[in-house]
Amino acid sequence: MSAATFRPMTFGVTRATLRESHNGVRYMVADTPLPAYAQRMTDRLLHWAQTEPDLTLFARRRKNADGSRGDWQHLSYGQAYASARRIAQALIDRGLNEQHPVVILSENDLEHALMALGCMMAGVPYCPASPAYSTISQDYDKLRHIMSTLTPGLVFAADAARYGKAIQAAVGHDVAVILNEGTIEGRASTSFADLLATADTAAVDAAMAATGPDTIVKFLFTSGSTKMPKAVINTQRLWCANQQQMIASMPVLAERPLVLVDWLPWNHTFGGNHNFGMTIYNGGTLYIDDGKPTPALIGETLRNLREIAPSVYFNVPTGFEAIANAMKTDDALRKNLLSRVKMFFYAGAALAQPIWDSLYESQEREVGERIAMTTGLGMTESGPFAIFVTSPHSRAGDLGLPTAGMELKLVPNGDKVEVRYKGPNVTPGYWRAPQETAEAFDEEGFLCTGDAVKWIDENDIHQGLKFDGRIAEDFKLATGTFVSVGPLRAKIIAAGAPYVQDVVITGLNLHEVGAMVFPTAAVRGLSGLAADAPLADVLASTPVQTHFQHVVNTLAKTATGSANRVARLVLLSEPPSIDKGEVTDKGSINQRAVLKHRDALVQALHAGTAPHTLTPQ
Repeated sequence: MSAATFRPMTFGVTRATLRESHNGVRYMVADTPLPAYAQRMTDRLLHWAQTEPDLTLFARRRKNADGSRGDWQHLSYGQAYASARRIAQALIDRGLNEQHPVVILSENDLEHALMALGCMMAGVPYCPASPAYSTISQDYDKLRHIMSTLTPGLVFAADAARYGKAIQAAVGHDVAVILNEGTIEGRASTSFADLLATADTAAVDAAMAATGPDTIVKFLFTSGSTKMPKAVINTQRLWCANQQQMIASMPVLAERPLVLVDWLPWNHTFGGNHNFGMTIYNGGTLYIDDGKPTPALIGETLRNLREIAPSVYFNVPTGFEAIANAMKTDDALRKNLLSRVKMFFYAGAALAQPIWDSLYESQEREVGERIAMTTGLGMTESGPFAIFVTSPHSRAGDLGLPTAGMELKLVPNGDKVEVRYKGPNVTPGYWRAPQETAEAFDEEGFLCTGDAVKWIDENDIHQGLKFDGRIAEDFKLATGTFVSVGPLRAKIIAAGAPYVQDVVITGLNLHEVGAMVFPTAAVRGLSGLAADAPLADVLASTPVQTHFQHVVNTLAKTATGSANRVARLVLLSEPPSIDKGEVTDKGSINQRAVLKHRDALVQALHAGTAPHTLTPQ
């Protein structure tokens, strides 16, 4: 790979300093200093509104009468700033504050963006709640939890038809409701248009001036594993410092023009902090992609990428898998997507090397060079950006070095090493949860991540770290043998590519390791059955069973002991559940939640009674 030619891209952090301490603890910082950063995100919005008022900030395709998407509707920096001022005035008039903030029930759209910007100007924290808690959930428990935790003074919903039932079930009648479309029977509400009609006054300027680095700008809820999600406090300092850290590690972000085509949900830190914030901070343009990496919606993403050429592109592994497959035969997609993109970035789960290699093959065929595929490590509590790769020659699992201005603490934990964070991008804690906040930080004030890391090259610390799984996911077999879940899961995903989306490893206190596999949509093509065949029939088909029998056999041949020998494997026809916390908004699988809610299947798998269980032959 070292001989490959890459499209030029500068990596800002390539060296680090390591300090040894007692008990094997080490501390690591980047040699690159963190430059000064903005005090407030609204300072950056104002800057671009004044210097480039006609530049598009956000764009989204208009909805046609039949529900399809038509031409792009553009929202410029000047328009966004003026509209956000009027919204801010309306929020100030209602007396909202951090004790009674705004909750946004909406997918990514222009109104959601304006509401968020209005909140920033008014100094009123906002919380974009996962749309799934309102539109997919049947019990609304997580939405009720958000409401009880935050006690909002106002709820904004994009569409009464989609969110009305959830509002009726989970939002108290003492909470004001703003609706962009429709009304809710028996429920007083104000239209978003009326909010935009508010005349702004000098009170908006005073409110902005009153905000500072410690002002809470938003709350983002964690995905939650076996417990309810926690509200992560996001201050202006956290967000702005993290944006400057991203530029320090990825200087490409400051190169103009910055253009994103992005579906990642704004209720999650990847889409809502990383990419939403990146756009505003750097004077970029974000085209809101109404597609998603699902069979039903990936077509919209591909359509957008054929039309809008991003300068950098972000997605989760399932999204890159779909794009890699499409680029093999889609000439228009290859030509436009690769025309000016300088960097690909994935997060949320492991990206199987075969998908990576397929992307490289299409890139070399189309433009004669590779596009750097980058990633790193972070979490909601770190803004999220924390660690980033150091060169284009990274491989699956590589993480890299800490970003500028942040310190890593590497703490031995059994045969693993946990990485911990300290820096201006780290949250001060969880809202109204002092015990959980205290438990999240160690005695030196470092955030305990639960992520395990190891060196890419023990003889060269400047190459940085690679992922070694989640410490909480690892377990022991009944024999006392320790199972390292992260590396084993990545090994199975690679062996089963392109038919494995994710894997849950089983075997806690049992004698053997097992694997429950969530398949990708590609298994339908492998099965040879009709497109509408039930997934259970697809997974039970001879071609699919034959493929995974080969996977199990291959894994067994390369196993070095019981800790990494998959003794039994089952394919899951039931998708991960949002309600049960089995999947996060960024598309990754929550191992602990799956194991908890599918315990009966785990027991059947290891008892040999689960249907279509595969064992090495």
